[in-house]
Formats: sequence, C-alpha cells, structure tokens
Amino acid sequence: MRYFIAILIFLVIATFSITGFRGSRSSKPPLEMFPDMDRQFKYKPQAESNLFPDGRADRPQAPGTVSFGSFHEDEYFVTGLVDGDFGDGFPIAVDGDLMKLGQEKFNIFCSVCHGASGDGNGITKKYGMVATPTYHNQRFRNMSDGEIFNTITNGKNNMLPYGAKLRPGERWAVIAYLRALQRAQNSRLSDVPSENREDLGL
Repeated sequence: MRYFIAILIFLVIATFSITGFRGSRSSKPPLEMFPDMDRQFKYKPQAESNLFPDGRADRPQAPGTVSFGSFHEDEYFVTGLVDGDFGDGFPIAVDGDLMKLGQEKFNIFCSVCHGASGDGNGITKKYGMVATPTYHNQRFRNMSDGEIFNTITNGKNNMLPYGAKLRPGERWAVIAYLRALQRAQNSRLSDVPSENREDLGL
C-alpha cells in the first residue's frame, strides 16, 4: 500500500509539473495530448509551391467554369443591366409575398438611414448623417430600377454596398417596396380604383 501511495503522489506531482494547475498562466505553449489535426500542412494564399511548374500555390480558374452559386442565365436579375445599360422593370413577379419581403429587408437595412417612409429622416440623421437623400424627389422617382439595383449592390457615395448581405431576389424585393413608398407619397385619388376608395374612408 505504501508503494501505491508513493507512486500516486509521484504521478500527481509529475502531472502538475508538466501541465500546471488549472487556470494558472504560463508563457510556454500548451501541451497537446490530442491535437485533433489542429496543426495541418497547408498552403497560404499567394504562397509558393514546388508542386506546380509555375511555382504558385494559387491555381487559376479552370476554363469554362464559374464559382459555385454565381451563375445566372438572367443577367438583368443579378446586375440590373441590359446590354451594358441600366434596365427598367422587374425580372420577377411582384406580388404580396415579394412586397412583404421587401418591407422586412427595407426596415432592417435601409430605414436606419433613409427613414421608414424613405424620406431620408432615419435615426442616423440625429448623429450627423444629414446628407441622406429622400426617395420622393423627382430624380429618384425617375431613376430606373436597374440603377437602384446597382446602387444597392455596389453602394454609392457614403452608402455602403449590400450585395453580400442581400441576395438578388431580396434586392428586387426592396426595390418593389421602395416603389410602393414612392407611389404612396406621391399619389392622387385618381390612382385608387373606385371600388377601393371606400377603404380609404372617402
């Protein structure tokens, strides 16, 4: 029994000598008993490689291929361009579901600066961003849908790009909702069908 206790004490002392106490600080790298492939050989971007004749680890794109998820037959749907010029109209059906999606994304990404009604009076105006334009002036009402799509995708002036945050269909949904805001702020009674005027209390 004495030998067992002595061996146990020795093992405990040896363990703490090697690994240290839990929570203690050390400038030495930790002892990894099971690294689980945390340290793997790999090439870093733009690194050299002796495996390929050109000496580059980065490989050129194979001819005739496109990045996963980046190919669309409808150029207008993903760029807002038609033969190099900004197009107009919607490449997808505008219905209630699209408008609801557009309202949701507009309130998340756009209303902070442009305001809930698109008048340029978002919360950021209180913090010095006074140059946010209103969507209800003639210039923006006349702007083509494709140009608005391009602006949302790539940004413009102080506006950051949202191409990475909103999928193409979501960008078109935002534009559809924006057009609804413009129509609501610049409409006449004659724009409302007669059968719906009672809903307005008129």
